[in-house]
Amino acid sequence: MSEPAGPGPAGESVSHCYRHPGTEAYVRCQRCGRPVCPRCQVRAAVGVQCPDCVHQAARRMPVARSALGAPVSGGYPVITIAVIGLCVAMYIGQQASGDQWSLDLMFLPRLAWYEPWRIVTAAFMHASIIHLLLNMYALWVVGSFMEQQLGRARFLSVYLGSALGGHVMILIYFRLFDYTQAGAYTGTVGASGAIFGLFAATLLSARKLRANVSGIAMVIGLNLIISFTVPNISWQGHLGGLVTGGLMALAIVYAPPARRRLWAVLAPTAVVVLTVLVMYLTAPPSGPRASAGSLHPGSVRALEAPAGPVSGTPRLGPDWPPGR
Repeated sequence: MSEPAGPGPAGESVSHCYRHPGTEAYVRCQRCGRPVCPRCQVRAAVGVQCPDCVHQAARRMPVARSALGAPVSGGYPVITIAVIGLCVAMYIGQQASGDQWSLDLMFLPRLAWYEPWRIVTAAFMHASIIHLLLNMYALWVVGSFMEQQLGRARFLSVYLGSALGGHVMILIYFRLFDYTQAGAYTGTVGASGAIFGLFAATLLSARKLRANVSGIAMVIGLNLIISFTVPNISWQGHLGGLVTGGLMALAIVYAPPARRRLWAVLAPTAVVVLTVLVMYLTAPPSGPRASAGSLHPGSVRALEAPAGPVSGTPRLGPDWPPGR
């Protein structure tokens, strides 16, 4: 505490600042009464307060939150900008490597279990500059809004979970309806599955807030029509991302406020567990597997846009892959 330091102005005793014992203090904190020097004085609505009292009051103040329970951080949408930057960097790497990155990192059903990083890395790669620009524009428009509403952590979990869900749908379709060697090595790249998940999250969040959803509903409908009608677009990836993002949004946004933290952990955990399970169940039998390096760079198509299957390729029977 303070110590008398001899007479001050008008004969008064002088105290020393509680944070700087060598500095005289003639003013006391309005809340706790401790002496504070000019360096430590914090101007308040009434009088002066010390830094400790200011910090304690700030901790007791309620945190400003969005309508969906996320802390209001203000500033730039950091996660959205980071994802866009990563996608741009990946595309530059693809071009600089002569598409070798595409072959090493794109998603291939045949290699999903053996090279599991592909299920994530493919969501940050793109097949052309137009593909990249369209996806990044959509991500900026939807992502900058949803990041503020959901919060950075929950927004990132919905984005990555939707990307996983898109590739899970591709795996399921491959195993049930396209179990051919061409289907096994059909490359898929792009952020569209994750963006479709953000579309679904935006729709459900707007419904929760009783906002007009006609705009986002039209965007989703138009993009689904394009997905199913335009060649070389993987509707499986789009649909899987849409469904996964919607389910995660239901769990996170519609959870009771007291359980939002719990569901914000359970939802992405469930997606990861389901992804691993589907990867395991759809993995081809053990045996020699072709290297992705043997694929032609032209086999990459936009996400989700896998390379077209080879005409007349036989369906895979119990003897595929050879040498099992």
